[in-house]
Formats: sequence, structure tokens, C-alpha cells
Amino acid sequence: MLAGKVCYLEIPTTDVAISANFYAKIFGWKIRVRGDGERAFDDATGAVSGTWVLGRPPTREPGMLTYVMVDNIDGTLDEVSKAGGQAVTPRTALGPGGQAFATFRDPMGNVLGLYQER
Repeated sequence: MLAGKVCYLEIPTTDVAISANFYAKIFGWKIRVRGDGERAFDDATGAVSGTWVLGRPPTREPGMLTYVMVDNIDGTLDEVSKAGGQAVTPRTALGPGGQAFATFRDPMGNVLGLYQER
């Protein structure tokens, strides 16, 4: 393990099933049940894991903003919309290299970012 690596996320929700289905569908996160019986996830790389937490308000106004790497921001935003989320910031280019970002709200209202390389 590398010291300083981001390794775990807690995502606020009012409905774990809806949130788990959303993130599995949009990003291909693997959903699993932890030893304590709670639902958790591993990201598509297997490098970051986390869970959904009840009783904590969604992060509607970004302070620290988490970005998820995607192949196609426009396609991902379309899937987000179909799955009950909504775009907040549209695809925004970051110079001539093809990098771009966008932000969205998940079905619970949490704001996250999308990042796309070339």
C-alpha cells in the first residue's frame, strides 16, 4: 500500500439500493456485501472501495469534489440523466489536449465530477 493514496469513499444516501444500482450502471462499480452485512463497492479499477451511508446529508454543494475518470463525458452525462441523476456543469474542455471535465448530481443529490483524457 502506498501512503497517501485515496482508498475509501463514503457516499451519503437515503436509499442504498438506488445508489448502488446507479453507480454500478454508470461506472461499472462492483457491488458487494461487507462482513457486517452492509452494501459496499469497489471501483472499476479495484483500487478504491467504499460504501453508502444513511443519516448523512448528500453533498449538494461541492467542497471537496471527487472526480471519476470516464471515456466519454457526453455519453456518461446522458446515462446519468437516464438513471435519475442530472448534469450540473456540462462538458468543459481543458485546453487543446482533449481533456475535459463535467459535474453531475446523483439521484440523492450528491455532486461529483467526471474527467476525460484525450
